[in-house]
Amino acid sequence: MDHAATTYVDPRVVQAMLPYFTEYFGNASSLHSFGREAKEALENSREIVAKALGASPDEIFFTSGGTESDNLAIKGVMYANRSKNHIITSIIEHHAVLETCNNLQEMGFNVTYLPVDRHGLVSLSQLEDSLTEKTGLVTIMHANNEIGTIEPIKEIGKITGEHGVYLHTDAVQSFGKIPTNVDDLNVDLLSISGHKIYGPKGVGVLYIREGVKIEPVQHGGGHERGMRSGTENVPGIVGLAKAVEISQAEMKKESERLVNLRDKLIEGVLEIDDSWLNGHPSRRLPNNCNFSFERVEGESLILRLDAKGVAASTGSACSSGSGAPSHVLTSIGLTPEQANGSLRLTLGKCNTEEDVDYVLEVLPETVSELRKLSAV
Repeated sequence: MDHAATTYVDPRVVQAMLPYFTEYFGNASSLHSFGREAKEALENSREIVAKALGASPDEIFFTSGGTESDNLAIKGVMYANRSKNHIITSIIEHHAVLETCNNLQEMGFNVTYLPVDRHGLVSLSQLEDSLTEKTGLVTIMHANNEIGTIEPIKEIGKITGEHGVYLHTDAVQSFGKIPTNVDDLNVDLLSISGHKIYGPKGVGVLYIREGVKIEPVQHGGGHERGMRSGTENVPGIVGLAKAVEISQAEMKKESERLVNLRDKLIEGVLEIDDSWLNGHPSRRLPNNCNFSFERVEGESLILRLDAKGVAASTGSACSSGSGAPSHVLTSIGLTPEQANGSLRLTLGKCNTEEDVDYVLEVLPETVSELRKLSAV
């Protein structure tokens, strides 16, 4: 029940990757036959990803994952457009975005961190009011990794387009679960990670719309058409492309299945006294449930559920190791104590209705046990 953290690698993906570890092991930059085989696999993978996004293959760049894609998008655009030194983001972004913006702020760039409402939604009017002549980039995630809220990216893209400002979206959690056509979303840059869609870890994608002014942040041999130097991870890229292909073919049916499981889970969990759902009640990812329980400490809840065979996550400071409660949960109005009593359950391909029934059996008794021990 923690598929937002990572997913297993689909056996079909593993089979697609295996030949590129041993039989077709060439460097895609080499001119001989081994290199040409690797290059062909690389470009075929690029076409598959481009088709899934409604983009051109020339607009697809492979990276080591979502964090690198976010860094390249944000730093690359701001470095290339230094006269426009203002960035707009939200306070509930993934740390890959927030820490990148913080780093740029330390270097002298200006950053506006937009607040969100109690459901985690960015205000379109606040965003538009924050735009200035110096704004070079807006970066707002497509869907939140903790509470599952889906942001109005299409509407944000319309606003940024009218003001001549680039829009980047972190689609790591949304890609493969809901439609992510780049033209429909009105985005200029979009990040993807392989291990969230039953692909391998250590590989990702950055879509960069043709014409976007951007500089590389990693230099070397000029791989990925000069945008991201470093020998391409051909097996990983092939695996990511296969995962993309599968996700697009199965997305509609699988999303409908997950919504049914999600809604059953939400309905059952909310029967527990002093509990509530975090995130938007309807504008949320098909697989995401995030709850809070009064008088319950999140890490203890996770450990007890783990002992009963349920893997989940929490907004607890102890669990994250950060020394602070979830910035997402406190940003939507929860107290630190309430944020530390949260539980995120994220469903995936391997989950069944029997799994949901089991969680609904063990979770109430676990919460009750902890409340009896609670000093809160």
